[in-house]
Amino acid sequence: MKKKLIVAGILVFFGIAAVCQAGQAPHGVGGFVLDRDIAQFKDYVIMETALPIRHMENIQEVEIKPIAGLKSGLIAFASCAAPGHIVRIKLKYADSSKKFFEKLLHRIKNKYGEPGEYRGDAFHIMVAWKWSFVDQDGNRISMILKHNSMDSEEKKGNAIKLTMTSLMEKDRQCYLTKMFDTREKLRQREWKVVKPGLSGWDLFVPR
Repeated sequence: MKKKLIVAGILVFFGIAAVCQAGQAPHGVGGFVLDRDIAQFKDYVIMETALPIRHMENIQEVEIKPIAGLKSGLIAFASCAAPGHIVRIKLKYADSSKKFFEKLLHRIKNKYGEPGEYRGDAFHIMVAWKWSFVDQDGNRISMILKHNSMDSEEKKGNAIKLTMTSLMEKDRQCYLTKMFDTREKLRQREWKVVKPGLSGWDLFVPR
């Protein structure tokens, strides 16, 4: 009986923790907010730099204008399920020191608790911590705080990435469905047979 009560207590604790986590899930950083229309932030981004992300053509990224305290940043927004809505915020801080990183990490832990996953290397040359949340509306959100002091394959300094994973996935699925439907409609059309000007084996053998 005592064991059951302990187990029940643990489950209640994690249930409360999950609710707390949902209630305090982060949605914005650096003045930008997830799931808001990118048009609301037109004064803080350079829309002419918008480009589709490689292998995720449905998502576009735009560079931010110079903002005090930030060195650079990329804001990604959807094009299908929620056109123009921000799905990811990536910012690099102007202060690249490890001291700044430690202070920021301390403040984030105080507000959101310990991270759930370590994403850096074993030698702590590149340090990266990840938090995962589910907000009150059921949106899945991830947050990664990173410090890189020496790894030449990564951008040096301090950076944060806030992503509404569920919206990004929803937009991707919307894009793939529309693309598939368009291709199917094209396949179903009655196409006129094209004559390439070659016949017999000349048509089949590589030249």
